[in-house]
Amino acid sequence: MGVSEGDTVQVHYTGRLEDGTVFDSSKDREPLEFTVDSGQIIPGFEAAVKGMEVEEEKTVTIGAKDAYGEHQESRVQKYSRDSLPDNFEPEEGQVLAMRDQNGQELPVTIVELDDENVTVDLNHPLAGHELTFDIQVVEIK
Repeated sequence: MGVSEGDTVQVHYTGRLEDGTVFDSSKDREPLEFTVDSGQIIPGFEAAVKGMEVEEEKTVTIGAKDAYGEHQESRVQKYSRDSLPDNFEPEEGQVLAMRDQNGQELPVTIVELDDENVTVDLNHPLAGHELTFDIQVVEIK
C-alpha cells in the first residue's frame, strides 16, 4: 500500500532550482521524516509523495504556488540602521533570522544597504521559484 494521509514517512530527496542548481539534499544525512497532511512540508512535496511505495523513486516539478509561494514585493521592507544591534555589520545577500508576531523564526535576506537603511526581503529565499525534486520513499510507518 502506498503513502496516504496520516502516514509518517521517511524520504531521501534532492531539490533543484530551474537552472539545475541543487539547493538542498538529504543524500549525505538521515532521510527527511514527516507526517503526511500535517503541514510540516510544502504542499507540492506532500502531494508528490502520496501514493508512492517504499523504495519507489520519482522526479517532480512543483510550481511556486505549491512550494514557498509567489514572491511578494510587499514583503520587501526598509528598516533604519538604528534598529540594528550596535556591533552588527550587515552585508548584501546575508540571510538573517527574524521572529514574526507569533515568535516563529523566519529567514530574511538583506537585499540593499545605504548609509541610513537596510532593505530586507521577508519572502522565503525560495519564494517565486519552480522547484524540482528527486524523491525516494525509504520507509512508511
